[in-house]
Amino acid sequence: MTINAGIWIDHHKAVVVLITDGAEVTEVILADAEATNSPDSYSNERNSHGQNEFIAEDKRERKAMIHFIKHYDNVIAHLHFADSILIMGPGQAKGELSKRLEGMNLKGRVSHIEAADKMTDCQVAAHVREVFGPAAK
Repeated sequence: MTINAGIWIDHHKAVVVLITDGAEVTEVILADAEATNSPDSYSNERNSHGQNEFIAEDKRERKAMIHFIKHYDNVIAHLHFADSILIMGPGQAKGELSKRLEGMNLKGRVSHIEAADKMTDCQVAAHVREVFGPAAK
């Protein structure tokens, strides 16, 4: 049995569609509330050194990236049995997820990476069926 997976992802949520010979499952995975904040949203945080001192930019970016990695790992947990993976999304998240998959030795399963604007869950599922062809219907 072949399992094809399609993912629409951004830093806030992911829509995972798994298609097998006779079934289709769609799951929505939301990032943690803290992960949805951009690194810039941490600019008002203050450290304990003084009233007007702010957290360094690289520290804010590392903190945000840790949350994004947790989000990607939650998505990847749904993909371990997939034979072929389509990744799509509007921003950097699709490339970051692809790099994370590469680090987990799953890069060979990625068949397509596409830019895509906001899509409904049904649109994501329809596009995944279209990309993987008649075998996925």
